[in-house]
Amino acid sequence: KMSWLWFYIFLHLLTVACMCHSIKAPTSSSQQSFKANLFNFYHSLILADGKETTVHLLKDIPKRYYFILEEGRALAPFTITVTPCDVPIEWSILMHKASASFLGKAAQGDHDTQEVSKSPKASSMVSTIFSYKGNSVETYMGMSSYSALYVLEFLSTERDTHITVYLTTDTTSGHLYPELPMDPRIDVIGIGHTTLTLTWKHSPSVLQHRENIQYCLLVNEKHNYKSLCAAEAAIRSAGMKLPPTLALSLSPYLLEPQQVMILSNSELSIINKVSSGEVQQICLGTKNTYTVPNLSPSTQYYFDVFVVNLLTNASAAYTGTFARTLEEPEPKVTMMKDGKVIHVVLDGKKQDYSLQYQARHRKIQFTFQLCRGQVQVHIAKNGKKVASENISGLRYFSLKGKLLDMYLVQMRSTEEYNSSVKVQVSPQFHKPLFPLLPETLKIKSFSKLRTCSSVTIAWLGTQEESEYCVYKKRIEEDQVWMELQSADRCSGPESRHRSEKVLCKYFYDINPQRAVTTETIKGLDAGMLYLFDVYLFGPSGIPVRYHSKVVKTRKKC
Repeated sequence: KMSWLWFYIFLHLLTVACMCHSIKAPTSSSQQSFKANLFNFYHSLILADGKETTVHLLKDIPKRYYFILEEGRALAPFTITVTPCDVPIEWSILMHKASASFLGKAAQGDHDTQEVSKSPKASSMVSTIFSYKGNSVETYMGMSSYSALYVLEFLSTERDTHITVYLTTDTTSGHLYPELPMDPRIDVIGIGHTTLTLTWKHSPSVLQHRENIQYCLLVNEKHNYKSLCAAEAAIRSAGMKLPPTLALSLSPYLLEPQQVMILSNSELSIINKVSSGEVQQICLGTKNTYTVPNLSPSTQYYFDVFVVNLLTNASAAYTGTFARTLEEPEPKVTMMKDGKVIHVVLDGKKQDYSLQYQARHRKIQFTFQLCRGQVQVHIAKNGKKVASENISGLRYFSLKGKLLDMYLVQMRSTEEYNSSVKVQVSPQFHKPLFPLLPETLKIKSFSKLRTCSSVTIAWLGTQEESEYCVYKKRIEEDQVWMELQSADRCSGPESRHRSEKVLCKYFYDINPQRAVTTETIKGLDAGMLYLFDVYLFGPSGIPVRYHSKVVKTRKKC
């Protein structure tokens, strides 16, 4: 037997449908089909209690959801939270309250319902108890009666979008959404050229359910977001796919090719590279202070903090803030002198280092020897750029101009860690600082000539008679990457231990194709890794280091 409330919902939907269509009454067969479809329709739009519902809205097409109280419960409190995920929306709550005459007739049974349905206007009173327009997260709290039907109406007038709706009548079992503190603002407590330090007050939910709650920080250059849902929608609209839940996408296999995930010190950072810039999200666990690194100088950034329930994926947004990093300091300019070598160390914070030189000759030559990392070099003459290149190894720039031309050399590290480079400027006819170099600075090893106690290596020489010194160092498997990456290619044998020296020798060949030498290093341990280095010394005595070579001796012979 259908209760009076279920019948009332059916009656309301039927009345709305008839008012919308204004058509003749359908035939008996079509009427049965219509009622069946309407019954399925109203079932699909009943708002679930205690569950977050995703609602998809089409532009200018309203959508309605219905809410009724369980039979037998009177004057129960309930809350409804609506989270727009993209554009501002309009939404309202309508209460249809049954009249006393309708309640009496509905209670008599099905044979009276036809009479009631003939006068729907007399059977209920309709009132709007709440309405809102905007893109903020809004919550309505009220008292529900078993004699009332609630209708939630949603409308998007800008474009297709989606929202989330959460209804609950259970106020005793905790909150789906994490709680915000009394003061939900984000404070900026430190500003630098490339960093900003933020802090915020703890959510009460963190203090009560620490293991199930975490903070996620969103950083971007466009604007603040009022919900995590809105942030996801904005990134999607930029033409990028996201993992199912941005805040909880902790597994690398969920990331798209355009995403980079960085995990360090229990902090997860997902950087979404989109056409409009970078949107960076860092999930911090329960830390409520964080220094955002790797920002650009003199740039305004927007910061949003979301407290996330890991069990339900629901989140609440702190009041977003924005701040501007300090202006980039004027690059330090060092004057260069003919023939003098300057050793420049560049930090990984993208700060330029500048050198200035006033020419005393028409032809000059800049020499760069990369010691560590990778360096980008720009050379300008009288304000006009004449050379630009990423330096690798040893590089010469021969330039022509006029007497007293002013040259400006700007260098920047392209790595996150420090880079270093040696720079010299001199007239072209000046005695060269570095020795004549071979075609390649690679060291070759011969696998077939390896034994348990020796390896054979080879390297190219030049047409000039020069001194070559060989050094070896025993290393472990987990040291290989660090040794190769951290090697200072400008340092000479003076930085090596005496026990690492193998030999020094002179050689050259007038034919560059035949300027090759080999050396067999003996007295090694079986099955061990060795790092080999060759240093080339020219007339000036400044060494050039070949690229390090790692070779493993045979384990069994």
